[in-house]
Amino acid sequence: MLGTIVNCVAIIAGGLVGLLFKNGIPDRYNQTVMQAVGLAVLLVGLKTAIVSDDLLVIIISLAIGGLVGEWIGIEDRLERLGKLLEKKFSKGTGGFAQGFVTASLIYCVGSMAIVGSLESGLSGNHATLFAKSCLDGIVSIILSSSLGMGVLFSAVPVLLYQGSITLLATVLKPLLVPAVIAQMSGVGGLLILGIGMNMLREKKIKVGNMLPAIFIPLIWFVIQGLPGVA
Repeated sequence: MLGTIVNCVAIIAGGLVGLLFKNGIPDRYNQTVMQAVGLAVLLVGLKTAIVSDDLLVIIISLAIGGLVGEWIGIEDRLERLGKLLEKKFSKGTGGFAQGFVTASLIYCVGSMAIVGSLESGLSGNHATLFAKSCLDGIVSIILSSSLGMGVLFSAVPVLLYQGSITLLATVLKPLLVPAVIAQMSGVGGLLILGIGMNMLREKKIKVGNMLPAIFIPLIWFVIQGLPGVA
């Protein structure tokens, strides 16, 4: 859990720094920086998405995962949670929910969150999560200067998400073969692309509802191992 804790601290610390500049940076600069970050997120997503050649599994995972996430209403639940926190902590400044949801998705969807948490739980190697902490801290400064206090509270879903993966890693160890991890990372990369597109245009892709897609390759691997399944 050390890597995840450091990650959360970096997000909060970066968010606090960003808040110091919130009133001192003109909106046009914030908009330009957000667009620059959006382009960078697109690049990260593209590089991550091409790690797996098993396109059929990735396509099916996105389709099934999107249906499951839409049925659960993940993005709507995140929005409601963000608005609830906004009422309690934002003092009517607005934009809290947007910052909370945007930052939560950016920090949780990526393959670094999954692979780093798995490494942390399986071998006690926190290097990937430490690297992710540096990146998230920088992004947190930029996001919180534009989107406000909601970014700081994204540390909560990061703690729950990455912490859960770390704790479950020991149980899942026999199933996490390199091919499965590559497929999960490929799906995660495409979701990162979706986040980058959301940062650059008004019409949003419901990336939050597609989060279950990341775990479909693991479920498919388990199904293939059942007796009588080719």
